[in-house]
Formats: sequence, structure tokens, C-alpha cells
Amino acid sequence: MTSERLKALTDGVVAIVITIMVLEMKPPEGDTPAALAGVLPVFLSYALSFAYIAIYWNNHHHFFLLAPKVNGAVLWANLHLLFWLSLIPFTTSWMGEHELRPWPTAVYGVSLLACSMAWHVMQTTIIRSQGEQSDLRRAVGGDWKGKASVAGYLLGVWAALVQPSAAALIYAAIASLWLVPDRRIRRVVSTRDATQERP
Repeated sequence: MTSERLKALTDGVVAIVITIMVLEMKPPEGDTPAALAGVLPVFLSYALSFAYIAIYWNNHHHFFLLAPKVNGAVLWANLHLLFWLSLIPFTTSWMGEHELRPWPTAVYGVSLLACSMAWHVMQTTIIRSQGEQSDLRRAVGGDWKGKASVAGYLLGVWAALVQPSAAALIYAAIASLWLVPDRRIRRVVSTRDATQERP
């Protein structure tokens, strides 16, 4: 089957996740700048999580340029990813409302780690479905960014229990690795398209 319905479902879930996150941001009770400053931790948590959701959505779009056809295993792997993404509003709210306390910050890191692992499962499932000549396998190569992300999340979860602000910086640093969509995928797509256009 084509991947169009899978992408449409993902778009819908991502939109709902973002909506839930912003609705969790309650306005301050006061009407002064000091009152507004009181909700800064919640806003920063929201901004970081929004960046992560945007990264997943953007890279998901690029990934499926190389997977126009999917099977049942890929559908389930994508749903597995959406499950973990759907928990980000909960962990974001808990961390933001408790101003980077150790356990909320650690659980937030665990949710990011789970999303990363789910992405890896989906990636592996797509590659297996494509066979030995997988375009996606050729594009991701050794997947150093994926491996570095997992190591970073594990470090962040540990740091959260010792120094939560350091964990938040680690989570932000990992996000910065992924802000630009993977150029390897763009190169493989361009090469494939050029090959298909040859007479």
C-alpha cells in the first residue's frame, strides 16, 4: 500500500499533540511582568518540546520520500512512534510545572529516549521491508546521529537526577543535531529521481 494514509495519520496526531501542549500553558494569575515571568519554565519546556515534535514531523516527511510503499509492519512501527510522541505533552507539563525538578526532568528524558528508540524501530522495519537494495539503508548509513542521540538521552536522564539544568541543556543540544533535515536522504532522493528521469 502507499504511505499516504500513514503520513496523513501522523500529520493529524502531530497537530493534536501540539494543540494539547499549548493548551497546557495556563496564563498567569497576575497582570504584571513578574507574574508573566512565573510561567517562564512552562514556556521553555513547551518551546523545547515543540522543537522536538517539529523535528520528528519534518524528518518523518523526508523519511517517507524514500518509503512510498509500506506494509503492515511499517504501519505498526509508525503507530508505536506516535504512541510515544503522544506522551510528550504529559512529560512536558510535569517538567515545566515543577521547574526542572529531578524526577520530572528525568521522566521527560525517558520519553525522548522512547521516541528515539521508536524511530529506530520504524527505520529498521522500513529497511527490512525494502530488502537488500534499500534506499533508506543507503541514506542513513551508520546512523551516527541516531546512536549519539540515544547516548545523549541516557546521559541526560542520569544528569537529571544530579543536576536537572544540565539535563535540559543536553536535551536542547540533541535537538540542535536534528534541526536540519538529514541531507543524506535528500542526496539519495535526488540520485533516485535523476536515475528515473533518464531515458
